[in-house]
Amino acid sequence: MRQKIVAGNWKMNKTLEEAQILTSELMGMVADEVKGNVITILCTPFPYLVPVKNQLGQSTIKVGAQNCSEHDSGAYTGEVSAVMLKSMGIPYVIIGHSERRQYFGEDGKLLATKVDKALASNVTPIFCCGEPLEIREKGTHEALVKQQVEESLFHLSAEAIQKVVIAYEPVWAIGTGKTATSQQAQDMHAVIRQHIAGKYGAAVAQEISILYGGSVKADNAKELFACADVDGGLVGGASLKSREFVEIVKSI
Repeated sequence: MRQKIVAGNWKMNKTLEEAQILTSELMGMVADEVKGNVITILCTPFPYLVPVKNQLGQSTIKVGAQNCSEHDSGAYTGEVSAVMLKSMGIPYVIIGHSERRQYFGEDGKLLATKVDKALASNVTPIFCCGEPLEIREKGTHEALVKQQVEESLFHLSAEAIQKVVIAYEPVWAIGTGKTATSQQAQDMHAVIRQHIAGKYGAAVAQEISILYGGSVKADNAKELFACADVDGGLVGGASLKSREFVEIVKSI
């Protein structure tokens, strides 16, 4: 059975004190209210990874980074490698978020290298894919997303790709208040899974968790998570509010 996952992407938000308050609230709520086999992940800014991890202690909540370098080490001022994440005991990292693609020019070849670096360090990549509005309106969104998956993941072995979590994020629904309908989400998740099955076989494709991201909120999470191929969510703004984020986790 595929793992159910809800990951909160804090992006570049919160002071350290605010991050610790939010973490404390979430720890209590998740322990008291969340039942069932769901992995909850907090993807914090780099400076907060160790403080939040230490604060979580034996909590079931995990911590993740929002990016990693394509290099292991060297003269790359400001970068953080997957080797460093491993040394800190960070089990997850987001790779290829649309904001990284848009603002920092990250392409499929670069992201393939980042995925390799994460896997080599036993850090689970949460690989993001998704289309901007103009591609959706042209009707070529399926082709683009399949291309993104191919470019960055299809070099992997069948064993390795099963260690990757995929997050489908329609770029036009990130931070806009717009959300793909549950049918739109299901349709694209099914396309991704079928595309993986075409390369690796149905058994492998059925083992990979595919998350939906794009203005996931407490009031739409249950409908989205009820879709057959939606295995959870990568949550942006709503993850900064403890009550709303916990309600999303409970929805799964």
